[in-house]
Amino acid sequence: MNTHDTIVVGAGPVGLWTAAELALGGGRPLVLERAEQRSPHSKALAVHPRTIEVLAMRGQEQAFLDGGLPVPDGHFGMLPAPLDFRGLATPFPFQLVHPQLRTEELLEQHALALGVLIRRGHRVSGLSQDERGVTLRVTGPDGEYGITADHVVGADGAGSIVRQAAGIDFPGTDSTVYGFLGDVELTDPPERPGFWHNEHGALIVAPIPGGRHRVTGYAPSALTPTLESLRETAKRIAGTDFGPHSPVWLSRFGNATRLAAEYRKGRVFLAGDAAHRHFPAGGVGLNVGLQDAMNLGWKLAAVQRGRAGKALLDTYHSERHPVGVALGEHTKAQTALITATSEEGRSLRRFMADLVRAHPDVATALANTVTALDVRYPGTHPLAGLRLPATREQLRLLREGRPVLLAQEADPAVKDLATSADLQLYETELPWSTAAVLMRPDGHVWAAGDTAGQLASAMAELPLN
Repeated sequence: MNTHDTIVVGAGPVGLWTAAELALGGGRPLVLERAEQRSPHSKALAVHPRTIEVLAMRGQEQAFLDGGLPVPDGHFGMLPAPLDFRGLATPFPFQLVHPQLRTEELLEQHALALGVLIRRGHRVSGLSQDERGVTLRVTGPDGEYGITADHVVGADGAGSIVRQAAGIDFPGTDSTVYGFLGDVELTDPPERPGFWHNEHGALIVAPIPGGRHRVTGYAPSALTPTLESLRETAKRIAGTDFGPHSPVWLSRFGNATRLAAEYRKGRVFLAGDAAHRHFPAGGVGLNVGLQDAMNLGWKLAAVQRGRAGKALLDTYHSERHPVGVALGEHTKAQTALITATSEEGRSLRRFMADLVRAHPDVATALANTVTALDVRYPGTHPLAGLRLPATREQLRLLREGRPVLLAQEADPAVKDLATSADLQLYETELPWSTAAVLMRPDGHVWAAGDTAGQLASAMAELPLN
């Protein structure tokens, strides 16, 4: 038996959450991270409603709420028609401005509390797999070594060594436009977060924790990320540069868009940026990655501990790959709108903004897309795969990371079913007329029925042991 049933490569948010889910499910995960120390820069800032729900399902949301700045709206392609999150069907109708650095610190604390082992300064250089497991070639502080586990999860970013070593294709498009970013202090910040868009480019200026602002956007000419270029670009677009100084991070990013052909190859899985790369429009990247981890973690733990059949692992690709396809499509669409600085492009933007304002349902649909509240997985029952629009208290019922039965009123037959299937049963109000539902650990409906018999029949079709 291998010492570790899963090795997670990468100690970013996706790798940490994957490992925590595995440990919660009774596993023995090991995280290998090539960097000796965590990056001080926060690539991601936005934590969306669905991700806060994911955190709440494990009782981890409060520290994020305490340390984040709630923003009640978002945008699609920087259109001048904000997406109002306040009416969304979630107990967290806002996005949090929460630096990735702090996100990683909190997720690491959660993982360590569950017994996850993290080794920093260990770089994976290759892998091989057979029917017994996956062997990684690693270079650590004491030299090269090999280590074998039952499964490996590549959460090692867009340049994933795991993906390359496993022979998984990463088709897509290269960068054709570039955005800029600066985390700086401002002597003359705007009174409120805002954005500007005109023939000179696009600009967002928003406060971030620590008394700084993020100044980011797009300009038609490729920029060298310097403080002077940030000043010049901001002044050209907004008419003022807001007095940037004391930069802690200056960078640029492109619109390369790629999607792994397979999220699973044998015993190797991909999650987060290792599986999908895109322009950071709408701040969705970290969120989709954590939702990948949530989908994969409980399944892998359930199979490894004998609670589910191996067929469950096939559903990771079939459920999350379409999400990656949609992610690439809507971020490319947003990129087209953000970079639409020509006269015709700005007319398109005005037309689209008027359309969103005139049709609230369109605005709501876009908000649900950006926040991933509309994600549904395949299933035979009309309710199967739906996300439960749960209360915060209902989300907490999933804290143990196991499936649970929820019933409007549990009759003796439903109670007997719960006992025979070794499931926790909770009586709670459901948003549907059905009598009871079997909830997956990631907050989606796994099976449903108007009677205990119907529910039992639906559960019999699941890969449960």
